[in-house]
Amino acid sequence: MTAFLPEPPFRHDQPERIGILLINLGTPDAPTPPALRTYLKEFLSDRRVVEIPRALWWPILNGIILNTRPARSAAKYASIWQADGSPLKVHTEQLTSLLASELADRLAMPLVVDYAMRYGQPSVASVIDAMKAKGCNRLLVLPLYPQYAASSTATALDAVYRTLLQTRYMPELRTVLHYHDHPGYIAALRQSVEAHWAEHGRPDVLLMSFHGVPKRSLELGDPYHCECLKTGRLLAESLGLAPEQYRITFQSRFGKAEWLKPYTAATLAELGQRKTGRVDAICPGFAADCLETLEEIAMEGKATFLNAGGGEFNYIPALNTRPAWIAILTELILAQLPGWLPENYSPESETARLADRSRRAQENGCKI
Repeated sequence: MTAFLPEPPFRHDQPERIGILLINLGTPDAPTPPALRTYLKEFLSDRRVVEIPRALWWPILNGIILNTRPARSAAKYASIWQADGSPLKVHTEQLTSLLASELADRLAMPLVVDYAMRYGQPSVASVIDAMKAKGCNRLLVLPLYPQYAASSTATALDAVYRTLLQTRYMPELRTVLHYHDHPGYIAALRQSVEAHWAEHGRPDVLLMSFHGVPKRSLELGDPYHCECLKTGRLLAESLGLAPEQYRITFQSRFGKAEWLKPYTAATLAELGQRKTGRVDAICPGFAADCLETLEEIAMEGKATFLNAGGGEFNYIPALNTRPAWIAILTELILAQLPGWLPENYSPESETARLADRSRRAQENGCKI
């Protein structure tokens, strides 16, 4: 039995393309316990997500978590589910379509732009396979995580590398690891905040909540904590905020181990107890709104703050499909393409080149 996946049929008249692959975290197929069980099993089985020895983790995951957590998580997903499906998937699909249109306007050579989910569907392997079938012999991978973490960016790239390990004819590969301090990204965040404030006025405190990771990750050399702090600092500086006007916190703690601090929930409770008049929250580590932003922050976070005595709470949406966000993604991609884009490309020249290649193949007795 061959160790490699079958290759798509090769044709001499098929144009070679550059594939642009966006990768997001993923989502269950439906807000139901069975769908959540499938999704959580894949997610929590990832060794980069849970760095606990299998002998200890497996009984906890399969014996406790997967029998109790899916129903609770399904209820939370149901509270944010849209008519078209999961908000994360809807926003990612729209983002991909808009980005493809922007790149088509900027470049003469057509690109193949698509997205995959690290967990759930469409899988990384299936999208790469489809890209190869469309003639992609070069692949640029852009995980949609502004700040690098082993449990997010690295595992997304793991899925790419794992697929390529089974690939006989590998495409050339380039990756984008992070963009946490890119001026365009900071500017897009600033514009989003300023647009919200122009409509609703300014708060007493701007809370910047990032997804948490275990503190041990920082101690082992993961740069995520530092990159989150830098994003927060740069955004605060661009908005002209004094230190007392913003907080940088970490959410989504799981398990009993210590995670990066300060915790978002504890900070919101503290601000509420201080009778803070208004808090606005933004999640600069999420490219698209999802369960962690729409339910954990906009709903649970708001309740925590108000129940503790706070005055008003607003959630500022993720960048989602804002024009400035499409523009910065376009710039990130274009910066990676030098050396890959042919000079003086035109559809006519490509047609002539492919016709000549097909003719030579036929002369040599090869199939077109």
